[in-house]
Amino acid sequence: MSKTESLVYVALGGAGEIGMNMYLYGYGAEKKRRWIMVDAGVAFPDMDSSPGVDLITADPEFITSKAHALDAIFITHAHEDHVGAIGRLFPQLKAPIYAREFTAEIARGKMEEAGQDPSEVVTVGAWPEQVEVGPFKVGFLPISHSVPESSAMIIDSPAGRVFHTGDWKRDPDPQVGEPFDPDAIAEVSKDGILALVCDSTNVFSKNPGRSEAELVGPVTELLKNQPGLVVATTFASNVARLRTLALAGQAAGRSIAVIGRAMHKMIGTARKTGLLTDFPDMIDINDAAQLPAENVLVLASGSQGEGRAASAQLSRGGYGKLSLKDGDTFLFSSKVIPGNEVAVARIENALAMQGVDVVGEEGGLYHVSGHANRPDLEEMHRLTKPQFVIPMHGEYRHLREHAKLAEQGGFSAVVAPNGTMIDLSGNQPKVAEMIDTGRRYVDGSVIYGAMDGIVRDRIRMAIRGFLVVNIVLDEKNRLVGDAWVEARGLFTEVGGVEAGLQSELEEVITRDLAKAKAKVRADDEAVEKLVKQTAINKANRLIGKKPEVTVMINRLED
Repeated sequence: MSKTESLVYVALGGAGEIGMNMYLYGYGAEKKRRWIMVDAGVAFPDMDSSPGVDLITADPEFITSKAHALDAIFITHAHEDHVGAIGRLFPQLKAPIYAREFTAEIARGKMEEAGQDPSEVVTVGAWPEQVEVGPFKVGFLPISHSVPESSAMIIDSPAGRVFHTGDWKRDPDPQVGEPFDPDAIAEVSKDGILALVCDSTNVFSKNPGRSEAELVGPVTELLKNQPGLVVATTFASNVARLRTLALAGQAAGRSIAVIGRAMHKMIGTARKTGLLTDFPDMIDINDAAQLPAENVLVLASGSQGEGRAASAQLSRGGYGKLSLKDGDTFLFSSKVIPGNEVAVARIENALAMQGVDVVGEEGGLYHVSGHANRPDLEEMHRLTKPQFVIPMHGEYRHLREHAKLAEQGGFSAVVAPNGTMIDLSGNQPKVAEMIDTGRRYVDGSVIYGAMDGIVRDRIRMAIRGFLVVNIVLDEKNRLVGDAWVEARGLFTEVGGVEAGLQSELEEVITRDLAKAKAKVRADDEAVEKLVKQTAINKANRLIGKKPEVTVMINRLED
């Protein structure tokens, strides 16, 4: 490695937030640097900050501006926040995509949904197989998580080896997929790890992580003891949990029905790739509705309160021919992601109103996390013995706490939130550059930037309401008839008169335009400014709101 060449790391998404994971590694002289990307995920919108948006991705502008130097994209696992954006962003990235078999199947589906060629996704085997791209050699080291075939990335470059954990947990018996293997981690680390780039999600959880195997007994006991129908929801991608629930239902003498496209897709992919060989046969949901309730277990998507998912539909009255009744049980075998508490509580309350008994995670009795807790992170530090630790996958508070934990264990650490480019080539990491990062909104069939103003305008209209004012001026700039006002999202009854708001506004706008100087009425910009100010002021006096206003100016020609 020459003095002018260096190895750098930068997160475009996922460091300082949960979701939208997108990490870059570059090697070479600054103007000739070659790059690889690890993961291309999404985050999910909410009505408060991004109304109407379908998905959110990290802004890839930094790397798309140099896409000719992007040699490959590696996907660590099949969760949406790591693979969900690959199809949408591929036209800008145009680099080969590498993943293990299960993840590759999911990635190909994302490509097809976005109208891209699924053959761009290349299936690779587990470590010690490596993919050589540009100055890098990259391998997939199996590591346990809450989705099958999760992998840490072992990234070799002339500057040294990076251990990029991806999402992981310490689980010796995950039920589906490979277990956590400390010997394998120690083996790949024995010749030295330059940097450990590590998941930080559960750094504040002080107890060691628990195994998926610990749930089998409690879940089976629960299902055996419920008198009526049981519905269970969890993350659709948690194939091991779906298997645990289904086998427990089978042991309790219940037929298994699955509702929700995402769950069917994950189960089907796991079967296709040979990861699920003992999943019970499933029955159609409408057939399940004809069976005695105590003989049925339904697995339903929507554990995070998603409004259109199967769980929400059941809480609103039913799904197909199936409906819930007094004495049935609804199990949330999942943890509520921060920010989803209100949506989940809405479903729980709706179920309770139907007389359904709601069972939560009950202090971990029916759910275990897919992320490493604080003691597990300490073990990863000890196993890899890196020169330094770079926390990732977490909000800023997680990154900072993880860095402190590493330093307490005698390891150097650096906090590198999105946009912080770290030079990994020296004895100590150093900030090489700060780059602009942001987010992109997937909205219907288009993608646009956070600074484009579209979401901002939606929020303003939602808060303020909306008025359309239509006026007609003749060839001498005189008002033809009265102004016409249409209101949306506003209370319009004023003085006991229905649509009184519109009438009052039409009257005052017509009056002010008639009184305006001729040169004002001759200028569209001046007319628009006058009409907007008049409408906003009058609406504020009448109903206490300052609405967004659009003015339609029509001019008649001689």
